[in-house]
Amino acid sequence: MTRHLSCLLLAALLLAAECPSLAAQPAASPAVIVAPEGATQELRLRDGTTHVGRVTAVDGTHVTFLTRGGATLTLEATDVVALTTVRGRDVDGVFWKDDPNPTRLFFGPTARPIDRGSVHLGVYEVVMPFVQVGLTDRISVGGGTPLVFGGGSQRPFWFTPKVAVVNRTRTQASLGVMHIANLDGDSLGVAYGVVTQGTRDSAITVGLGMAYARLEDSSPPILMVGGEHRVHRHVKLVSENYVFDGGGLASAGVRFMSGRLSADLALVSPIGVDEVVVFPMVNFVWAFR
Repeated sequence: MTRHLSCLLLAALLLAAECPSLAAQPAASPAVIVAPEGATQELRLRDGTTHVGRVTAVDGTHVTFLTRGGATLTLEATDVVALTTVRGRDVDGVFWKDDPNPTRLFFGPTARPIDRGSVHLGVYEVVMPFVQVGLTDRISVGGGTPLVFGGGSQRPFWFTPKVAVVNRTRTQASLGVMHIANLDGDSLGVAYGVVTQGTRDSAITVGLGMAYARLEDSSPPILMVGGEHRVHRHVKLVSENYVFDGGGLASAGVRFMSGRLSADLALVSPIGVDEVVVFPMVNFVWAFR
């Protein structure tokens, strides 16, 4: 229970860090640089206000900022407390930031890669922390270990290398492995290929995996079909479903997004069982560079 509460407290602290009213303001101004044409920046000022656009000029102690609405702001550089590059689009005059966790559905991967230098730090079901790091714009590596299962040499841990072989605006395809092992030398895993078609707001993901080092003699494929659809600036509907030999899993739920933090709340149910069983899924992911 103490570990559960610690993870929940960590998630709450991360969420607070995204809210200017809850988090402490930085004492020093960040480096302010002119953004290239086509880039989008989010500017946060010392009074707590934010603007989306790009820095067009830096002249000594003054900064010129062009908002996406076309307004030009001339500001004191010392009033700037945060300046970050963001992705997103305008919807009815409001800027919707991209989903900070586009590389996963609930548990399974999408084909989207993590940007070079980006880090995704998260926890599955409150007790399984993980990290994934973008080495390049196409290659990432990661891993994790559960907090409450196993002990000593029996404690499992996993590695999750992933390579994007296609990375276009609306179509991505990736290959990866989820390898699970312990210090006693036991291991198993799933090698997979996955394709995502659509935008970061609405897309379909299909994956095919092959288990290896299983106890059974055969290793039938595992099919994953998932989807995501954004319905609000801070809300996305997500579904992730699996079909394998003898059964499957179906899940559906909601992703809440705030800045760099995402929180997933979903219900999961086995397919092909005699009784209806439903259990909750709760995940948190914090993306940063």
